[in-house]
Amino acid sequence: MKKLRVMLLVHSTLVPPDDLYHWEDPRMEKYQTEHDVKTTLLKLGHEVEVVGVYDDIAPIRKTIEKWKPHIAFNLIEDFAGVGALDYYVVSYLEMLNVPYTGCNPRGLLLARDKALSKKLFTYHRINVPRFDVFPRQRKFKVSTRLRYPVIVKSLMEEGSVGIAQASYVENENQLRDRVNLIHEKAEGDAIAEQYIDGRELYVTVVGNTKLDVYPFRELVFKYVDEGLPKMATYSVKWDYEYRERWGIEYQFARNLSAEVADRIPKLCKRIYRILGLSGYARVDLRLQRDGQIYVLEANPNPAIAEFDDCALSAEKAGIKYPELIQRIINLGLAQKRTN
Repeated sequence: MKKLRVMLLVHSTLVPPDDLYHWEDPRMEKYQTEHDVKTTLLKLGHEVEVVGVYDDIAPIRKTIEKWKPHIAFNLIEDFAGVGALDYYVVSYLEMLNVPYTGCNPRGLLLARDKALSKKLFTYHRINVPRFDVFPRQRKFKVSTRLRYPVIVKSLMEEGSVGIAQASYVENENQLRDRVNLIHEKAEGDAIAEQYIDGRELYVTVVGNTKLDVYPFRELVFKYVDEGLPKMATYSVKWDYEYRERWGIEYQFARNLSAEVADRIPKLCKRIYRILGLSGYARVDLRLQRDGQIYVLEANPNPAIAEFDDCALSAEKAGIKYPELIQRIINLGLAQKRTN
């Protein structure tokens, strides 16, 4: 295996400290992904230069000019605090002819816009929740196609930002209040999606042209009574103690019918190709009792720490974490050759 110079792109506040070695270190949670990727790259024998980025691309340019990296390992999820601008970073890398890991700019742009991606899926006859978009600083108006209950969230933000139990609304008054809150807190447009009752599945897809689908993960709600909403809120996603308290677990999907288990990989590959994704992504699905599958969204460049869903799914498929990281690098190099 060729030893590479890898420029690790991270948020400026997430540059892992050099003295971060132990799992019990309280700082580990904050820097988990960055630490896992960096240490694994070093174990693989690569040279690593960590570059923190916030609202200036100068550090990227300077590192490229002085160090001449073979590839950038991209962990950037926003630029200047704006999630919708993440694709500009990889666009800049393309202009400088520098290979990078993960998704291409077009795929990032299409997948991040929850309304646009749903329109594309609908065109291809893929089930998605009914939805309506509420632009910021425009008159509040609800279309007749929307069906309650709905989940209200940011149109462009990821990571369950702005999603709480109060995001589940059952009438227009509640909808208006929650939309106004998203406009204020996220400083952007809001989207209301029909709530689909069912099992929430997460499917990891890896590849550029030839795609692999890894074993499915599921978000399980043990203590939520029948009929109450089951949602991946911000607390569910990021607060371990909250999940412990409410009996919420991420686990491998069990007891799927053979027909559904066969249908999901084909569906997720279609989604990946419709959006023009590359590198790796996670597709979020809802499976109803009658076997109907709804696509909630596709997430390019999902969390890639050693014990995140993507890495656990890869391990279940027989791909250890270092092998996964190396494969992501290889896909980035291969993608550049095909452009």
